[in-house]
Amino acid sequence: MNRYIMVMDQGTTSCRCILFDERGMAVSFAQKEFRQIYPAPGWVEHDPMDIWSTQIGVAQEAMLKARCSHRNIAAIGIANQRETAVIWNRRTGEPICNAVVWQCRRTADAADALIARGMTGFFREKTGLRIDAYFSATKIRWMLDHTAGAKRQAENGDLLFGTIESWLIWRLTRGRVHVTDFSNASRTMLFNIHSLRWDEEILKELDIPAALLPAVAPSSAHYGDTDPDIFGGPIPICGAAGDQQAALFGHACFTAGEAKNTYGTGCFLLMNTGEIPVSSKAGLLTTVAWGLGGRAVYALEGSVFAAGAAVQWLRDELRLIDTAAESAFLAASVEDTGGVYLVPAFAGLGAPYWDPHARGSITGLTRGTGRPHLVRAALEAIAYRTADLIAAMERECGVPLTALQADGGASANEFLMQFQADIIGARVMRSACAESTALGAAYLAGLAAGYWADETAIKKTRQPAAVFEPRMTKTRRAELLTGWRGAVRSVTNRS
Repeated sequence: MNRYIMVMDQGTTSCRCILFDERGMAVSFAQKEFRQIYPAPGWVEHDPMDIWSTQIGVAQEAMLKARCSHRNIAAIGIANQRETAVIWNRRTGEPICNAVVWQCRRTADAADALIARGMTGFFREKTGLRIDAYFSATKIRWMLDHTAGAKRQAENGDLLFGTIESWLIWRLTRGRVHVTDFSNASRTMLFNIHSLRWDEEILKELDIPAALLPAVAPSSAHYGDTDPDIFGGPIPICGAAGDQQAALFGHACFTAGEAKNTYGTGCFLLMNTGEIPVSSKAGLLTTVAWGLGGRAVYALEGSVFAAGAAVQWLRDELRLIDTAAESAFLAASVEDTGGVYLVPAFAGLGAPYWDPHARGSITGLTRGTGRPHLVRAALEAIAYRTADLIAAMERECGVPLTALQADGGASANEFLMQFQADIIGARVMRSACAESTALGAAYLAGLAAGYWADETAIKKTRQPAAVFEPRMTKTRRAELLTGWRGAVRSVTNRS
């Protein structure tokens, strides 16, 4: 009988389910979008019941496509959109309101008030995070304050909070299990990443009752079994991780110094820093990558706000290209940018600069600058911003990058991948699996279920689709990086 690992990949706009075999290959796939709710400018909500019904629907569809039953599923793993907050009644199972999504900015004033009170260091030292409405903590407080009777119910222990994996596990087990994993807990701004516990001082500061919170468990563990009525029989739930940490695990970045970058609209870069959390002075986030085998592994995380978005800008606003794929051809048609640098600070600059007031610029224009030079400069900018993050991570953790694993839509751009390898002076390995996030959740669940013996067995299933070796001289790399840093200084007013 064929046995598979089922992954529920719950994203921001859709729910997906993928069945993986022992080779790490997807054998069945189903996906469905769900409703996005925008009740006010800058506010984003999801109906938790929409997420639940959609996720179960695609899971059943994936099983039907593979012609399998619960007996063919060795374990379930969950990868989820991070930071999105759900609160529900522990007795009825009904959410008290819509989920407040990670993108939602309704609690920005509350976050700013904490910063104004001088709480930045307090939260960073405990959680590894910057105070921001992005994380779950201020969302929870808002939901309790703005839902009739919620404060009293929370104090009485009648309500439960969870990020999306907690909500799904609770529903899958018919309310028997209320749990989260280390990686998701570390994104709430309530979790002490050193003690690996909910922080009592933070809970007191935000007036959040501890009774709301789920138990915290490793990312690879048997949390419980699904209710038999859901899939016709019980299936063990054995793994969970936030989507970006799951992707790091899916790339088999098991050793300190290994990193992955997801090249999407923006970039999410995570580097494994080992079993000791590294506190960042450059504004990087310190996060728990995963919990496995009685130990926690940590990562530094940084984001590039505009990656694929810069290519979309070339296409949609400037109309320099007709398709994103055309950018690679144009960029390769010239030897270099002719000294042109594009800084895509369309919405400010994140780590390591953290200048929300920076705006985009193009420098070094001459009469000879043409369309290919501008397109090449946009692609190079994605690689430069990634190099900025990698350099900051290397300085702070004292571990050199060994290789960069790449996934996401823009990783298909051959020019970008080669220039990325050149400008960081390290090998870039493009994933053969387009589903690194789901695969990471599969690996975590499979380890706990004995489907894969250990991390060595997992590494044997990983083969890159392409490897890009650095070819640029150190002298040329230094020249280009010096020019890039000058361009950045011109938009940040830094000396």
